[in-house]
Amino acid sequence: MSTTPRFVAVLDVGKTNVKLVVHDLESGGDVFVRTRPNAVVDAPPYPHYDVEGMWAFFLDTLKEATASQQIDALSFTTHGATFALLAGDQLAMPILDYEFHGPDALDGAYATVRPPFSESFTPRLPGGLNAGAQLYWQSRTFPDVFAKVTAIVPYPQYWAFRFTGVLASEPTSLGVHTDLWVPEKRSYSSFATTEGWDGLFAPLRSAFDKLSTVTADIAARTGLSSDTPVYCGIHDSNASLLPHLLSRKPPFTVLSTGTWAIIFAVGGDASALDAARDGLCNIDAFGHAVPSSRFMGGREFDLLTDGHAKRPAPEDVRVVLDEGIMVRPTFVPGCGPFPEGKGSWGVDPASLSGGVRTAAASLYLALVARAAMAVAGAAGPIVVEGPFGRDTLFAEALQQLTGRSVLIAAGATGTSTGAAMLALGPHGRPNLAPDQQVGGIYDLAGLKDYADCWASRSCGPIRPLSP
Repeated sequence: MSTTPRFVAVLDVGKTNVKLVVHDLESGGDVFVRTRPNAVVDAPPYPHYDVEGMWAFFLDTLKEATASQQIDALSFTTHGATFALLAGDQLAMPILDYEFHGPDALDGAYATVRPPFSESFTPRLPGGLNAGAQLYWQSRTFPDVFAKVTAIVPYPQYWAFRFTGVLASEPTSLGVHTDLWVPEKRSYSSFATTEGWDGLFAPLRSAFDKLSTVTADIAARTGLSSDTPVYCGIHDSNASLLPHLLSRKPPFTVLSTGTWAIIFAVGGDASALDAARDGLCNIDAFGHAVPSSRFMGGREFDLLTDGHAKRPAPEDVRVVLDEGIMVRPTFVPGCGPFPEGKGSWGVDPASLSGGVRTAAASLYLALVARAAMAVAGAAGPIVVEGPFGRDTLFAEALQQLTGRSVLIAAGATGTSTGAAMLALGPHGRPNLAPDQQVGGIYDLAGLKDYADCWASRSCGPIRPLSP
């Protein structure tokens, strides 16, 4: 008889929303979902997350779920760039909102102490997006309070601690643009060691580890069985990546899309990463470095279509290609493969029909995605998950531009699903729906000339992708 849990309750803390999802590992579906906004508390000592509001939500919704639904285990996933500073079993300081720009005040000093890109594979990012910059700013701005910190805990493991009393750290959160981790050595960076923080980080565990069972108090308050196992948890982008790691052989590329489009070059080589073009390393659930890059694709698409995207007809695509209607990067400056670009249209977009405007936006994003994949050194088939998978023109154009097969992930492969799959263990094999093939809807004759013109006029040369 299998001892693998079937129904896994996932506490999923996104930047915009917080969810509690009960995922059925057997059917691959969610059987219970509750959501609330993740509001930031704009109050001293700095903008921070409403931890106690989330805690009450988790307890209340777990109680609701257990009243009607079997729950066999708990798991956790959260956004990155977030750590909890504990003094004993309480927060020493509020958990800082990574969009707060306070850490930028010490940017000059931080630049002299942070590790080189060749060590951490972490680009310098604004505000608190580098967790190391957060800790540096907190330690210098509130030295007396910081001196009382007894443990530094990644955000997913902070929630695991609340349910178990067990402290842990885990590499997917330690290694996501933090300046705190050395991917190639699987150890803390020279910067973290010099600051003395390596001795404060909670003990290292695998994302797949069962930390413990829920505490007696949690069991009493929620109706969970007292022997409910609690898994260590995982950073959210790596949770989305996990189903692919468990079901595919490298090399392959995952394009995870939403507000951000993140490229994971699984089996790729990190040596060619360019920090100036948003290249970086993620650390996957197995502790391996994954060359990556990113751009704010979903945000740009909304800006380019003015929030009114219309599915292009084949004739709309021909208009864009035949008349050379082009969008030049970048509409969210400071990120992506062309961070210095100033986004512009070759024509007044208001003069275009909705279908033509959307077609130009989709072709633009396919060109930017190709460039971002070159930054990551991506190879193998390309798997698109998330909203871009519904953009047929984007997928077909990307396939023709790269000369590689593009597949649309048909199964559930989101953050909650990936976090639930931790219960399968590192050798688990998820039962995912077959990928959808791409091609045959649009006439893309002339796309190569269009792309060559776009690259030469707008962006400079683009390094070719590996076959």
